[in-house]
Amino acid sequence: MGAPLRIALIAHDAPKTDMLEWARWNRELLSRAKLYATKHTGELVAADAGLRIELLLSGPQGGDAQISAMITRREIDLVVFFWDPLATQAHASDVSALIRLAVLHDVGIACNRRSADLMISSPLLRSGSVAVAS
Repeated sequence: MGAPLRIALIAHDAPKTDMLEWARWNRELLSRAKLYATKHTGELVAADAGLRIELLLSGPQGGDAQISAMITRREIDLVVFFWDPLATQAHASDVSALIRLAVLHDVGIACNRRSADLMISSPLLRSGSVAVAS
């Protein structure tokens, strides 16, 4: 069996409940992954789902930027980022950079429960492969 998946978890305030429900539902798979999270999200998920998570700074204090740096160093396989598209964020530039860098470096980024469910259940995620059109 290969190295564990490296997953970053981030959730803005409004979708934090979605993140907690999603983490509980996927607890078994997440328990085998190396998890990183912004501070408040990580504390909530760890307490609620009983998962071991490496806590980073809170998003507004640089946690999103820390995950962006990890993406550029190829230290993250998947970002699960439940962001609130209706709220204004003081750290909007960090949020934008994180999404841009995930796309630029071909790191899967799930921005809601449906996309997170599709990505986490994909056999391509675990194989490290990507499908190439012929």
